[in-house]
Amino acid sequence: MEAYQPPFTITNIILTYVGSIAEKLGKITAVKDLENKPHLRKNNRIKSIHASLKIEANSLSLGEVRDVINGKVVLGEQNEIQEVKNAYAAYAKLAEIDPYSIDDLKKFHGLMTNLLVEESGRFRQGEEGVFNGDKCIFMAPPARFVPHLMSGLFAWMQSAKKSVHPLILSSVFHYEFVFIHPFADGNGRMARLWHTALLAKWKPVFAYIPLESQIEKFQEEYYNAIARCHAAGASTQFIEFMLWQIDKLLDEFSLQLSEDDGQTSELIKNLLNVMDYDVAYTARALMEKLGLKSKEGFRRNYLVPAMEQQLIRMTIPEQPKNRNQKYIRC
Repeated sequence: MEAYQPPFTITNIILTYVGSIAEKLGKITAVKDLENKPHLRKNNRIKSIHASLKIEANSLSLGEVRDVINGKVVLGEQNEIQEVKNAYAAYAKLAEIDPYSIDDLKKFHGLMTNLLVEESGRFRQGEEGVFNGDKCIFMAPPARFVPHLMSGLFAWMQSAKKSVHPLILSSVFHYEFVFIHPFADGNGRMARLWHTALLAKWKPVFAYIPLESQIEKFQEEYYNAIARCHAAGASTQFIEFMLWQIDKLLDEFSLQLSEDDGQTSELIKNLLNVMDYDVAYTARALMEKLGLKSKEGFRRNYLVPAMEQQLIRMTIPEQPKNRNQKYIRC
């Protein structure tokens, strides 16, 4: 039987993005002590989990997801809370994933859907479609074809991993996985987890980069790219879309690392260390966390320099002196 070959074309757009991403990765991976940034790693992982679940209509806020992960009591739907716990358990074992193993795929689907799906860790037995909200983008292949299609996809990855660039291979897998839709539930979450796992296998820095949050920001474009590829019968446009998002995301990640470029004062670093990402703080709350009493000293030595370096931002930038003003770490 002829080996499966996912249809796609290497375009100039793809080559341009691959070159741009490689250049940006070269600069990022040169940053020392990236492993010693637990605050950055944890916050980005929380952002990844929140975004991936939000795409699948989980209603918990970023703060509530953070609270679930930190073991705090959260009032919400129990299945949504379980989704967070499952996703955190799966992402915590990201480094253990062999993304070229179909057995690992099933194992981690079992972890991702624990206590939520009857067919957890097993390929679907029924028919499924891919939906964006209530809109059906396309119907997946019949369930009886799933084992064969998935075996073919993983066999292609094994043979192609030495000749196809990981940035392209991971995007092809993502699209093909979504098209096959091998599980009864959790396909979107698994596609995004596996995309990250494939990239992290190539460059470990991707374990710290919230690709899922970038997809969530451009969710409509994400589903449109999938639909266009389905109509075209090839994943080319999805590859271009994903590389575009990764390229943009690396710019944002570089900014997150900017406090370690030698230009940030120890005072600003102290401020950043007491701030979680995507949490809004009043000036008073930040002063209390830092043990400061002088408003003017806090403004002059911490707040203004941090905003000038674009490390934090105002929630109401058009009204700097608004009594409800708060500050968010960028």
